[in-house]
Amino acid sequence: MPYDKPRDIFGMYVFDRRAMRERLPRDIYDTLIASIEVGQKLDASIADMVAAAMKEWALSKGATHYTHWFHPRTDLTAEKHMAFLSADENGLPMESFKGKELVQSEPDASSFPSGGIRSTFEARGYSAWDPTSPAFVVTSRKGGTLCIPSVFISYDGTPLDLKTPLMKSLDAVESRALRLLKLFGNRGLRWAKVTVGAEQEYFLVDGERARKRPDLQFCGRTIIGCQPPKGQQMEDHYFGAIPPRVLAYMEDVERDLYRLGVVITTRHNEAAPCQFEFAPQFSEANLACDQNQLVMETMRKMARRHDLMLLLHEKPFAGLNGSGKHINFSIQDSDGKNVLKPSTNHRKNIQFLTFLSALLLGLSRYSPLLRASIASPGNMHRLGGHEAPPPIMSVYLGNTLATIMERIEQGLPESFPGKSLIDLGLNRLPEIRADNTDRNRTAPIAFTGNKFEFRAPGASQSIAGPLTMILSIWAWGLDQMCSRIEARLGGGDVVDAALEAIRYAAQESRNIRFEGNAYSQEWHDEARRRGLSIANTTPEALALYLVPEHRQLLSDLHVMTDRETSAYYEIRLEQYIKTVEIEMGILHSMVWEGILPALTKQIVLEGQSLSAIEGKINIDTQPWMGFTERLCTLKSGLLTSIEHLDNLRKTIQDKPIEKQAQVLTEEGLPLYEAIRGMCDAAESITAASVWPYPTYRDLLYIS
Repeated sequence: MPYDKPRDIFGMYVFDRRAMRERLPRDIYDTLIASIEVGQKLDASIADMVAAAMKEWALSKGATHYTHWFHPRTDLTAEKHMAFLSADENGLPMESFKGKELVQSEPDASSFPSGGIRSTFEARGYSAWDPTSPAFVVTSRKGGTLCIPSVFISYDGTPLDLKTPLMKSLDAVESRALRLLKLFGNRGLRWAKVTVGAEQEYFLVDGERARKRPDLQFCGRTIIGCQPPKGQQMEDHYFGAIPPRVLAYMEDVERDLYRLGVVITTRHNEAAPCQFEFAPQFSEANLACDQNQLVMETMRKMARRHDLMLLLHEKPFAGLNGSGKHINFSIQDSDGKNVLKPSTNHRKNIQFLTFLSALLLGLSRYSPLLRASIASPGNMHRLGGHEAPPPIMSVYLGNTLATIMERIEQGLPESFPGKSLIDLGLNRLPEIRADNTDRNRTAPIAFTGNKFEFRAPGASQSIAGPLTMILSIWAWGLDQMCSRIEARLGGGDVVDAALEAIRYAAQESRNIRFEGNAYSQEWHDEARRRGLSIANTTPEALALYLVPEHRQLLSDLHVMTDRETSAYYEIRLEQYIKTVEIEMGILHSMVWEGILPALTKQIVLEGQSLSAIEGKINIDTQPWMGFTERLCTLKSGLLTSIEHLDNLRKTIQDKPIEKQAQVLTEEGLPLYEAIRGMCDAAESITAASVWPYPTYRDLLYIS
């Protein structure tokens, strides 16, 4: 039986503009769209009519419940289902959904991460409808749930989610982008919107085998595992033929996402065995954040259906490439024009350079906030060299743009008078084209033709956190560029004023621009000379949130208050500590329950073997004796090290969280790695029939 075409099912479970137009009166529809596009407030009567239409639409799709769907600070989503069905005064069934229920709900706020903002007894919290992201229905075997994208705040109005700061950063950058566009004469523009596309890398492994490993079940990664004979040495997996079982999974994920209005434009094998990638079509930033969560959740559900295990951890297998989430971003105006797209029109190219320079200027001062935004337990294992950008924030522009910025930085006004601008507007410099420069996979942030790409976020992260920081930084840069242009403008040409501002940004951003190999030791040495922040561990990186200048930026932009920034830091640091403790607990149980018994069995087998040949050969001169001693040494070392690890975990329980993080990082992780080394050595000399867990060789293959 042929499948429906993607275009026939696309958006069928989304209360999008098409559905709104069909079910709402024209004046109500126009008011709602105005609210979405320019932030116009909705009154209660309009909310009632929207709720009624949304309910009827959801019921027609099989929904029986509704929920305010929000983003707590766990990098996941949360939902509390409420039934449409109720009974009237006569006990007869009726389906009800009022405007006040659409606009606001009251989930318990005490059990979500708050960083000390809320105590356990302070339970009240509110979720509030975000009309800028369309509602959608998630179907189930016996019905479905209407999901209403929402923000989540505490009783006193303090944000407890990731979406609220993101939306504030969007307001900050978009208002300043519109201000700059109007300085360049674009008077008729109504809005400027950030657009985002988040590439999603992931691993898939066989579900039956993966469930036999506690580390994959509870940690999302292997915390022990000997390297297989064949990993990714041959470089034959990247862009190779997609395994049939994986392709069937991908097709089912895509079809479910089509129904939810998400377009997946690219699917392919990634660098490591069993590693793959989805890349979506660009969309408005807030919607892109919601859609990326839908992508991850759909992938999880579909993996279970295909008896696969989805691994979104940043480093699920030691010795193989880890997984990231590349966030591509730009700004589009209400005429549909991309502000980061070079043009053949010299005035438009100066505008383009002004937007680009604004980001460079912001990064030159606040780039450590980006390092903080990608700090997570998993990403610490991934960031480094040879697979992901290093933990030093830098920007790659490509040869053409780098040359242009250097020439502007030199300050030669006679070389590019405002009245004789050609192509870029600068004589003797090449015209900018979207594809006239190479890419640099070692750069954390790179200009890629008509957008920037932030390559350092981890695969499991919500894109809201990193986006909030990079947009706040860009907003500051745009503010600085606008102020400089306005101060210089007077009655002159905006191009002259903009060039002067670009020159200033080029000079100031020299520290952050780097065109070479960011993996090299030379760059690390150079970064130190430039005074750039280098944070190799998650606690080091998270502490960058607490730098007074960084807190002041977020406060001045009304993205996060000083109190909220401190709470956000505490939440992330607590998550790091808890994750490391969970992994250490799983390591303890895997050693005691599986590896030590396996070593004991192997020692007994070797003893039986030696007994069988005793008297027939001189066993003291043979390698067998040394082999048995090696097994005994590994067992003894594991017993001692596990005891040391347990004692270390006990000693930090009553210490402040900063001290806990320090001890776990500086003492716990090295000990953890030493234990892993002994486990991996044991695996390499233990019989497959004795070893208790599926090995890398068992896992890294899907037919």
